[in-house]
Amino acid sequence: MDEGTNIVMVNPAGEVLLYLRDDKPTIKFPNTWCLPGGYLEPGEQPHECIRREIEEEMGVVLESDAVHPLVSLERSYGIEHTFWTELDLDLDRVVLTEGQRLKWFTRAEAATHALGYEDNAILAEFFDRRERGELVRLAGPGGVSR
Repeated sequence: MDEGTNIVMVNPAGEVLLYLRDDKPTIKFPNTWCLPGGYLEPGEQPHECIRREIEEEMGVVLESDAVHPLVSLERSYGIEHTFWTELDLDLDRVVLTEGQRLKWFTRAEAATHALGYEDNAILAEFFDRRERGELVRLAGPGGVSR
């Protein structure tokens, strides 16, 4: 069974970062908006994986203490470990190595799209838990280095 990670990245305006997957018929969910993430490499822990994937695909280094677990579940496509972080990222400075582009979405905007994988459900849970005050930021300011 496949095992991977993804991350909900939220900016100071409360928007979440999604990326538009490449338009290749050989990949899952081509040309579809999704949460950033990727698959674990042998011997890699989920927390290590998501930080590696973001650095490889966006050139953004997430500080370890700024990445918080949200949920780990067996989903229709495999085991997925979802994390969250807060960051203020200028998308014009990000150079993607995978995907077509990045965009910040409000909760309402994201809900109007059929996101890849089970990302609509993940975002609904994230926003619900955030509104209930269940997601407490543990890291200091910044959380990201370039």
